[in-house]
Amino acid sequence: MRINKYIASSGYCSRRKADELIEAGRVQVNDKTVKLLGYEIRTKDKVTIDGKTLRVMRLEYYRFYKPTGYITTTDDEKGRKTIYDILPDELKHLKPVGRLDKDSSGLLILTNDGNLVYELTHPSVKVAKVYRVTVDAFLKVEDLEKLAKGIEIEKGKIAYCDCEIIERTKNETLLEVTLYQGLNRQIRKMIEHIGHNVVHLKRIRHATIDLIGLKKGQYKPIKPRQIKELKSYLDKIKEKEGI
Repeated sequence: MRINKYIASSGYCSRRKADELIEAGRVQVNDKTVKLLGYEIRTKDKVTIDGKTLRVMRLEYYRFYKPTGYITTTDDEKGRKTIYDILPDELKHLKPVGRLDKDSSGLLILTNDGNLVYELTHPSVKVAKVYRVTVDAFLKVEDLEKLAKGIEIEKGKIAYCDCEIIERTKNETLLEVTLYQGLNRQIRKMIEHIGHNVVHLKRIRHATIDLIGLKKGQYKPIKPRQIKELKSYLDKIKEKEGI
């Protein structure tokens, strides 16, 4: 296993952060500093970071139904409420996979598996994230075509999504939206660019993990079988994309 993946798999940090540690000369294998990102770790190798032996942590995986009104971060300098204000102490060491903004609700995967976080959030791995979105207008097929084709939400940033109409009234449209990107407030900005606003936004699925069986503010461990299915899903995507 490559050293950056090994460090991330231990739960110590993300793969990106592991790369930074390696390049900074802070990682040793069998007491020798290693700066090669592609260095292969063997079973009996001893890996240390800043002189401390890396201990393989027990990997944990949870589903969490984030309510609106909370931001997805460990701390906020503006004093806003974060998801860690409602999570129990025994889960506060886990990191969220991706983010949901303050006004959005729904599924967050929480884990200390840095390698899984990397694979679920890296731009090169096109992971599906599914949302239920209520828009304050009667959307037409042409609107959905614009969203699918792509909209420049910021200079040089083209955002796109797949949409399906679930329900429509004169004043509102309920959509199921699937994203393969992770741009900041992407859905809200896309809807604004076609002249409308998001009323409600809830993530219902991330890759193979869904929100079924959870109430707002509730969390549950993800079963080993589900983690196996998730990793198999990611392997298929990487194989398809040639990663």
